Amino acid sequence: MRKLVLPVALVLGLSTAAVAAPITYTTNLTSLGEPSPGDTSTATGFATLIVDPVTHIMDVSATFQGLFGPTTASHLHCCTTTPGTGSAGVATQVPTFLNLPLGVTSGTFSQTLDMLLASTWNPAFITANGGTPAGAEAALLAGLAQGRSYLNIHTSFSPGGEIRGFLAVAVPEPASLTLLGLGLAVTAIRRRRAR
Repeated sequence: MRKLVLPVALVLGLSTAAVAAPITYTTNLTSLGEPSPGDTSTATGFATLIVDPVTHIMDVSATFQGLFGPTTASHLHCCTTTPGTGSAGVATQVPTFLNLPLGVTSGTFSQTLDMLLASTWNPAFITANGGTPAGAEAALLAGLAQGRSYLNIHTSFSPGGEIRGFLAVAVPEPASLTLLGLGLAVTAIRRRRAR
């Protein structure tokens, strides 16, 4: 029985660590679903959002190309009524993410934000969610988990947003799944031997 203690403790420790681990969300950015009338843009992009609920750090990065108009703003919006559709108010920095290159039709940006700072959020989003940055953080994390948050890029061609995408939890890469399967197999073998 003693041999089981270490593997079980290891598995329990890993499962606890996994709950507290940063969560990665991704999305493809297109004009599909962008509610702006007449948005026929063929622009594309990709965005990644990594949130760490323990450190309260949020990393946002995006790449985009082929916009019909030059960039004017980019934000995270939250929370739509229905997952994967609809519109919501701006949740993050206004008038835009500070590192977004303005006046371009292609580019990249990356920004690290502390979710406990008021400067990370749209003041209206803070007010609507308990009046504190912690309330805004909780609302965004809930919206992300429910598929009710999106990133969009606004341009002079489409001031309401030329391209956007609803964020979803990133699917683990095959190598990560292989390692997980190997770890579970080793644990099962050790349990069988201990009997």
